[in-house]
Amino acid sequence: MKAIYKRELKSYFDSMIGYVFIAFLVAITGIYFMVYNLNMGYPYFSYALNSILFIMLVAVPVLTMKCFAEEKKSRTDQLLLTAPVSLSQIVLGKYFAMVTVFAVPCAIYAVFPLIIESQGEAHIGIDYMAILAFFLLGCVYIAIGMFLSALTESQIIAAISTFGVLLILYLWEGLVDFLPTSAMGGLIGILVILTVLVIGIYQMTKNWVIAAGVEVLGAAAAIGTYFAKSSLFDNLLPDLFGKFILTEPFTNIAFTHIVDISGMILYFSLIFLLCLSDRADNSEKALELGGQYCGEIEKTIWNDSYETRCVQFGADSGCSCCGNRD
Repeated sequence: MKAIYKRELKSYFDSMIGYVFIAFLVAITGIYFMVYNLNMGYPYFSYALNSILFIMLVAVPVLTMKCFAEEKKSRTDQLLLTAPVSLSQIVLGKYFAMVTVFAVPCAIYAVFPLIIESQGEAHIGIDYMAILAFFLLGCVYIAIGMFLSALTESQIIAAISTFGVLLILYLWEGLVDFLPTSAMGGLIGILVILTVLVIGIYQMTKNWVIAAGVEVLGAAAAIGTYFAKSSLFDNLLPDLFGKFILTEPFTNIAFTHIVDISGMILYFSLIFLLCLSDRADNSEKALELGGQYCGEIEKTIWNDSYETRCVQFGADSGCSCCGNRD
């Protein structure tokens, strides 16, 4: 994982994306800091952070768009997936590289509450908790962008789709109000969610028997529960989807000064699930590569040195499947 991490982190600063990302976030935050905290005298730095949540919708796609999409377009994903590292290490190496880039402006943000304190009233503890929540929210956004980048070989499509998803999540609190509150609407919503989950299960397992079994059992349980006690489905969708307002844990700290532990757990859970989904997507690609004919030896840079590896299976100086040698 260390080799992947170093390679990815270096690529962000070699291509200037890292520098631009950091400078952009710090500059915009600095503007809001001057307006809210220095000119208007607000004692909470979290107000300035809250103002740049929309900016994250633009900045994060720029950071994540090339994560896997560039590898697919240049066909280096085949080399990467057959490298002597696990899929989990590949995904985590790429993810932690992007998180490191994002951590730089967040570390700079830690100076702003101290500036406020030097000018008078300040709330250091609350501001630092807000910075931590902002960082975790950004980590979730990065995981979403990485997942979408793994689905396409076009960086533009990856960036646009990431922006679209993040925009929906940004507006999520308002969209929840439009969900049906009736029991029948709740049942239909649950069946739709079940079908989406089943499609995901099929994509990961490629076993239609398991997918169909989950669909039938889940639908039967939902319909049976509806006829037994339909009141359970009243206002179900707004209550359910209302728990996934990603900005709420941060805004709770920023405005009500309440630390939402369940929200923090939600952040970590989403990061884990999205990284797991990335691993599953790349695992499918690796299996496809594993079924191809192996007969090519290529020199590639790995761990900062040249090694001769079988392109297909990643073995040093040949592989057991075809016996090719340098």
